[in-house]
This record gives sequence, C-alpha cells and structure tokens, in this order.
Amino acid sequence: MKKITLIVAMVVMTTISAFAQLENPVTWQYAAKKTPGKNEATLYIKANIEPNWHLYSQNLKPGGPNKTEISFTPSKDFSLIGKTAEPKPITKYEKVFKMDVSYFEDEVVFTQKIKLNKGATTVKGKVEFMVCDDKQCLPPSEVSFSIPVK
Repeated sequence: MKKITLIVAMVVMTTISAFAQLENPVTWQYAAKKTPGKNEATLYIKANIEPNWHLYSQNLKPGGPNKTEISFTPSKDFSLIGKTAEPKPITKYEKVFKMDVSYFEDEVVFTQKIKLNKGATTVKGKVEFMVCDDKQCLPPSEVSFSIPVK
C-alpha cells in the first residue's frame, strides 16, 4: 500500500510540475533608441503580462515576493547612466505577504540609459522576475536578453 501511495504522489507531483512549467504569463520584448547628437541610448525592456497576472516592481521591501531585477553584463562598449527606471506601479496590501506590494498588470516598460563608448554595440543581460495571480505564484524565472544598439 505504501508503494502505491508513493507512486501516486510522484505522478501527481510530476504532473503539477509539468503544468507549472507550461505556464508562461509574461513575454518580453527589447529595443534600443540612440539619443540624437549624443553618445547615449535608451534601452527598453517591455513585459507583456497576461490578464489576471501581475509582475512585481524592482522596488520591493524584503519579506514579500521576489522583486524584478534587471542586470547588465559589463562591457567596455557602454556604461550605465543611473538605475533602471520603471513607471509608477500599483501598490496594494496583500494578506499573503502581510505587507504592501507594488506590481504591474497588462504591460510595463523598464528603461535604462547608457553612454556609448563606441558607435554600435550589443547590450546583454538578464531579467529575474516573479509573477502571481489571485490563486498562485509561479517560481521565480530568469530570461536573458541581447539588445543591439546601432
């Protein structure tokens, strides 16, 4: 009987894990635009978020969900100007975390200004993020990006 229970539990966990991996409520798009007359550009990192899901802000206090973190691979071709910016998020108290949390729905565009040390380059990095709906949170995810700047 113990073997059957163990096998059933393993099958259920494998099935749940497979379905969780199929959920991908956020898609990402990337672009860059040079600033006319300057050796600068703005990078655009856009998240398209499916209905009923939300993506957390970069500016969350510890103790809550995982915040969105955008990191850039260091390069001699460019340098970052300031921090990655985001629009004003929705902020609400969430009972699950027992705190106010800030998040985005539908879509959000993060921007990062860079100084170009040569005419054209490719900016690489990654976005680490977590999404939740009203029933569940998915495990944190990571996506890599490569943004050509011409």
